[in-house]
Amino acid sequence: MSQSRKSRIAYSAGGVCYRWMDDVPEVVLIATHNSTRWGLPKGHREGRETFAQAARREINEETGLRGEIVCSLSAIQYWFRVESHFVHKWVEFFLFRCTGGCLKPQLSEIDDAQWFLLPDALEQISFPRERSVLEVVNTIWRSNRLV
Repeated sequence: MSQSRKSRIAYSAGGVCYRWMDDVPEVVLIATHNSTRWGLPKGHREGRETFAQAARREINEETGLRGEIVCSLSAIQYWFRVESHFVHKWVEFFLFRCTGGCLKPQLSEIDDAQWFLLPDALEQISFPRERSVLEVVNTIWRSNRLV
């Protein structure tokens, strides 16, 4: 990237929130861009929040669900453009076991939130880097380490 272009780094956190449907985990995906893009709940840290605290808060705000952290999954990074600026975004993802709440999308920020069986979520998710996060969850499940 040329030095003449303005850029900044943004740090966010998000999560894969799951529950069991029979013997298959279901995960929550959120929809944006007029429900044409499906992804994982995520957002910026506030104040002195840790990445884990921010991920928990973002899941609750965007989906209405509460969860308990099972483990750290992975971090992804990507570039996007906002007007004349480029943003290099880093997102740290965590795995959450759903402990309560009611699925209710935060319509001021997202278009929808839905539960998907994990195999279906792998097909539905729009972003390859976020799909790689779900693939980590799939590996954990397939190796009988998801409780």
